[in-house]
Amino acid sequence: MPGQPSPKQLAALKAAVFVLCLAPLAGLAWGAFHDALGANPIEVITRDLGTWTLRFLLITLAVTPARKLLGWHWLLRLRRMFGLYAFFYGALHLATYLWLDQFFDWMAIAKDIVKRPFITVGFAAFVLMVPLALTSTNAMVRRLGGRRWQRLHRSVYAIAVLGVLHYWWLVKKDITQPLIYALLLGGLLGVRAWWLAREKQRQLRAGFQPVTYTSPGSR
Repeated sequence: MPGQPSPKQLAALKAAVFVLCLAPLAGLAWGAFHDALGANPIEVITRDLGTWTLRFLLITLAVTPARKLLGWHWLLRLRRMFGLYAFFYGALHLATYLWLDQFFDWMAIAKDIVKRPFITVGFAAFVLMVPLALTSTNAMVRRLGGRRWQRLHRSVYAIAVLGVLHYWWLVKKDITQPLIYALLLGGLLGVRAWWLAREKQRQLRAGFQPVTYTSPGSR
């Protein structure tokens, strides 16, 4: 959709994206209902929900580079939705682990978090996601102030790194998919680092620009 869509087009686009983001969950529900998730359906459900959490995190981080490269400023109107879907799938991923995998055995869960590194970093990533979800509204932006809100939401970078580590350490043997996500995340963070360095250089050049003084007699 080139250019700036009309309000009606944007509303239709947001509705379509909202429904499309539910497709992975619908696919898992269909597979569970038709007994098509294989010999270990709990593992498949838990793994897929976690994978989609990471995918939505990467999609959220890709919005700003895509907006700058393509000039599609309307993409920013979708970023909050993608971020909330990352939290939504992350919450389902955690709930599946707590309920279907551990049956709310809190002692076993606590031991898992402490002893198994991939669960430790995954749990840490989810804990960091909670304040981002709670402060995603316009009212919270106004209450926190733009700068404080931005500082808080920059933790999404750490969350994405923890998410990749969580997936990488979980897989252990075939690291093809975690490697792909790691490279995508590295590219997204690298682009941001390059833009930041270029902006700092621009500010330094502007700050140290030589000033020409004119003597009173030469006016």
